[in-house]
Amino acid sequence: MSRTIAERPDAVLALANTFRLHGFEGASLSVISAETGLGKGSLYNFFPGGKEEMARAVLDEVNTWFRTRVYEPLVAPGEPGTRIAEMFEAAASYFESRDLVCLFGAFALGQERERFAAAIREYFVEWIAALETALARAGHGPQRSHDLAIDTVSGIQGALVISRALGETEAFRASLTRLHARITRPSSNDDTGDVR
Repeated sequence: MSRTIAERPDAVLALANTFRLHGFEGASLSVISAETGLGKGSLYNFFPGGKEEMARAVLDEVNTWFRTRVYEPLVAPGEPGTRIAEMFEAAASYFESRDLVCLFGAFALGQERERFAAAIREYFVEWIAALETALARAGHGPQRSHDLAIDTVSGIQGALVISRALGETEAFRASLTRLHARITRPSSNDDTGDVR
């Protein structure tokens, strides 16, 4: 039986879980309707562009959450080590509450990658750039900040895949703890450069 969802933002939240469970290709309109409780008429009322518009709305919602809770705090004034620790906690809490699925990561690996390439790239570029800024402010040189930012975001994505594959949720947070320890450890090979 269809439930009443009066606002598009509520529909976006309902759709997010469906795409996490089934991916883009596996989420047919019938599956979406069954999973969200929204009839096809309601879905097209909210999203006249069909499934692609639904997916874009979900990706926009996720990116907005990360921009507000992760990217902007990383570059905000304050002690950079604290900002980085907060990033790890925000990412851990977010992904743990969403079955260890990163929609951007999943879409990057699926057949839908080209269709959503710009949005996928924006998500990862923003995260890497924000973390790189925080790492530079923490005293790492420019090259090391760049390398650590890429390795850390890659490590988080890899931890999601491995934890889901092994069915070991606790492995995800343990991996993030090790990643955090790695980037807070000074390196004798750190490059020098003005990071002010």
